[in-house]
Amino acid sequence: MTALGKTARGLRTFASDIAEGFFEITHNGAALLGLAVLFATIALTARPDLRQAGEMKLMGWLQERHAPAAAVQTEPDAGERATASNPKDLPKQQAAVAYWLSKKYKVAAEPLASLVAEAYDLGRRTKLDPALILAIMAIESGFNPFAQSPVGAQGLMQVMTGVHRDKYEGVGGKLAAFDPVTNLRVGVKVLQECISRAGSIEGGLKFYVGAGNMEEDGGYAGKVMAEYARLRSVATGRAIPAAPAQVMPVVEQPKPADEDKVATLSAS
Repeated sequence: MTALGKTARGLRTFASDIAEGFFEITHNGAALLGLAVLFATIALTARPDLRQAGEMKLMGWLQERHAPAAAVQTEPDAGERATASNPKDLPKQQAAVAYWLSKKYKVAAEPLASLVAEAYDLGRRTKLDPALILAIMAIESGFNPFAQSPVGAQGLMQVMTGVHRDKYEGVGGKLAAFDPVTNLRVGVKVLQECISRAGSIEGGLKFYVGAGNMEEDGGYAGKVMAEYARLRSVATGRAIPAAPAQVMPVVEQPKPADEDKVATLSAS
């Protein structure tokens, strides 16, 4: 027999031994696994407490495996951070305003309910008509709390955050401009100052938009006053058509007087 033949025969013998060994191992392993399952079943049947503990551990393991795949972490109190409430919980007058604005500006009624309630509360405290406050929000941002103009007017009321930095110091700094309620409160404070300086609502609106020292304000005051009148009618129960407003994003459609807003409001 040649050396090549002997080598081939040896390889076949080696492969055959490996195959037999693997069969024995798997066969014995399967047998052992079967016995383990059998004894485990008998033990769990005889000891319900062990079965219950095992089920709890299994469920815990499955939940741990599922948690990383979940898109949102479980947080039962997350709703408390939302600027939203049920419009049905508002007084009838405020609810009517919230639903009307929701339809016209295509904004959910729940966040609008919170803003309407805040506007009415601020109106009582500042002696300003809440319908006027809401009208300014409507014209300024279309109720987009993240709106921003090219010159730095931000949030619902389009307050010049850089100019009125001091008004945000007690509420967390300039990033609070994007908190709807905080922006609303600061905007109302600025509006108060503008009306006081001008001596009238219309004059105050010109200062608010940054056109206090100009003959024209680009039609801003007229738009606000028209929406103000509609909101007052809605609040009294009149049926006013709520055709969807064509609100252009502030960042894309700056007001003609925006360039003067920094200089004007910095003096207010």
